Amino acid sequence: MDIRKIEIDVHKRCNELLSMQKPDGTWRFCFENPLITDAYMLILLRTLEYRNEKIIKQITDRIRSQQSPDGLWRVYSNEEPANLSATIQAYTALLYSRYYKSNDDKLQPAREFIIKNGGLKEADLITKVFLAMNGLYMWPDVPIDPAILFSLPLTAPINQYDISSYARGHFAPVLLMMDAKKKLTSKYTPDLSELYINGDESSQLEEWVNLFSLLNIRDYYSQLKKENLLSYIQSHIEPDGTLLSYSLTTIFMIYALLTNGYSRDSDVIQNAMNSLMKMFCETDETLHLQNSPSTTWDTSLILYTLLEAGVPVNHTSILRGSQFLLNQQHTKYGDWAVHNPNVLPGGWGFSIGNTIHPDIDDTQAALRTVAHFYQMNPSYQTSYERGLTWLLSMQNDDGGWAAFEKNTNRFIIGNLPIKYAKDALIDPSTPDLTGRTIEFLGRFHGLNYKHPSIKKAVNWLWQNQEQNGSWYGRWGVCYLYGTWAAITGLIASGIDPTHNRVQKAKNWLLSIQNDDGGWGESCESDEKRKYVALKESTPSQTAWALNALTVISDQPTFEMKRAAEWLLNHKKTNYPTGAGLPGAFYIRYHSYPYIWPLLGLVHFYKKFTS
Repeated sequence: MDIRKIEIDVHKRCNELLSMQKPDGTWRFCFENPLITDAYMLILLRTLEYRNEKIIKQITDRIRSQQSPDGLWRVYSNEEPANLSATIQAYTALLYSRYYKSNDDKLQPAREFIIKNGGLKEADLITKVFLAMNGLYMWPDVPIDPAILFSLPLTAPINQYDISSYARGHFAPVLLMMDAKKKLTSKYTPDLSELYINGDESSQLEEWVNLFSLLNIRDYYSQLKKENLLSYIQSHIEPDGTLLSYSLTTIFMIYALLTNGYSRDSDVIQNAMNSLMKMFCETDETLHLQNSPSTTWDTSLILYTLLEAGVPVNHTSILRGSQFLLNQQHTKYGDWAVHNPNVLPGGWGFSIGNTIHPDIDDTQAALRTVAHFYQMNPSYQTSYERGLTWLLSMQNDDGGWAAFEKNTNRFIIGNLPIKYAKDALIDPSTPDLTGRTIEFLGRFHGLNYKHPSIKKAVNWLWQNQEQNGSWYGRWGVCYLYGTWAAITGLIASGIDPTHNRVQKAKNWLLSIQNDDGGWGESCESDEKRKYVALKESTPSQTAWALNALTVISDQPTFEMKRAAEWLLNHKKTNYPTGAGLPGAFYIRYHSYPYIWPLLGLVHFYKKFTS
C-alpha cells in the first residue's frame, strides 16, 4: 500500500479534530444512547405540564425517528426480534405527547407487538419501575422493603455499598417511592389498561426478599430507610443539579422528591430540570437527551490521539485541552472511598459536571495527556502523581480493575435471579478496563509484568481469556473491544508477542476479518456472550483490531494493510460500538469515528515506517 496516503490522511484528520475544539479546550460530541432517556424526559415534561411545546415536539420527533420500518423500536438496528421494553417506552411516551393516540396507524404495530409478547409485565425492571412511578403499573407487594438495604451498617453481611454505584444511583429514588407506592400523574397520563395481560407475575424486585430473609435483616432498620434514602440522594447531587451526572437518575430523583414533599419551584427541582435541559444534543433537527454527556472522556481521548499523531505538546490546542483536564481532576471523596479509604481523591469522571463519581477508564485516559507535562510544570506533576496513586489503589484483590469502585463483586448479589444482575448490580473486574489500565501503566509509567500489580493483572487476564482466544469487553462492543484492550495491555506489560495465548488471540482476530478488510461485531454478542458478526464493518472495531495486530506483529501483513486501506476509505457508521447494559443500552459515540481510526492508522504508520 502507499504509505504516503496514510501520512496525508493522518494530517487531514488531525487538522479536522483541531478545528472542532471549543474555546474552553474541550471537544463536545453527542453521546447517543437508546430512546429511554428521550421517552422518560418527554413523560416527565408532560407530567410537569412543561409549556415549551417546541421542545416537546422535537423530542417526540426524535422518538418517532427511531421507529423501525416494521413500526417497532430496537436498541440496535439489527436486533431481532424488536425490543419489547424500548417499544413500550416509545409507545407510552408518544401517547403522553398527545401528537399520537393509541388507535393511530403509526402506533398499531407497537400496540400489537406489546400485547402479543405478554404486555407490560414482560418489560424489563427499569421500565416497569418507571411505569409504576407514573401510576401506569402496580408497585409490587413485598414483605420486606428493599429500601432497608440503605439503612444497614457497613458491618452488616451486605449493605448498599456492595451494590454498584450506578445501581445505587437508580435504586435510591425508586425505593423512596416504592415504600408508600407513590406515583405522579397528570392530565396527560394515558390509559394503558389494554396492555395488562392476565397471568401471574413474579416481580423481579421480589428476589430481594429472598436475599434479606437469608441475612435475617431485622425490622427496626426499616425505621431509618426514608431518612437514609433522602440523605443518600441529597449527598450525591452534583453542583450542576444532577444526581451523579446521569439524566436517568436525575429524572428518577425529580419524581422521588416531588412525591416526598418537595415543591416544583424548589431550588433542587429547578436546578435538576435546568441541568437536564443542558444535556440535550441536536440530531437531525430533533432533540436527544444524553444520559451522560461524554465531554471529559472525548477530550481525554482526543488529546491523547493528537499527541500520538505528533501534534506538539506546546500546541495551543493541546495546552488548552490539558488545562481543562487539570481542572476536571477530582478533589472530593466519593463512594469509592468506602472500599478504598486510605488514598486521596485523584481520579477523573466521564462528564463535565462529575465531581464525586470518578472511574478507572477516564482516569487512565486523562493521565495519558497529563504525563506529557510531567517534567514541564509542577502542577501537572502533582496531578499525575495523585491520579496515578488513585488508579493503582483501585486495583481489585483479584488483580483486575472495575469501572467505579473497588472489590464490588459480591457473589450473592451477582447471582440473584434478576436479568443481567452481574452487569447492573455489581462492578467486577473486566478485561477491557484491566487491559487499558496496564497498557497505560506500561507505556507511560514503565511498569511491566515483574511489578506486583501488573503481574496480578496479567494473571487475571490469562484466567479470563475465552476458549477461542478472545476477551469479553464490558463497556464496548464487545469481544473485539475486550481483545484489543487485553492484547495491547499485555504487550505493553512486556509479554512476548509470540506467546501462544497472544497468538491464539491474533488468529481469532484474523479469522473474523470481513471480506472488505474491516471488522464488525453485532451488539447481539453482548446478549449471547459469544461473538456474533455484523454484516458491515465499523471504523472503531476495525481500528481496534488493527491496533491489536500492530502491537503483536513485527511486519505489516496483508490483512493489516487491507484494514488500513479500509480505514482510509470509510469514515462513519450509525451502528453503536459502546455498551452500557446488555440488551438494553448501547452507545453511538459520535467522537469514535474521529478518534479510533486515527489512532489505529498512527500506530500502524509509526511502527512500520520507523
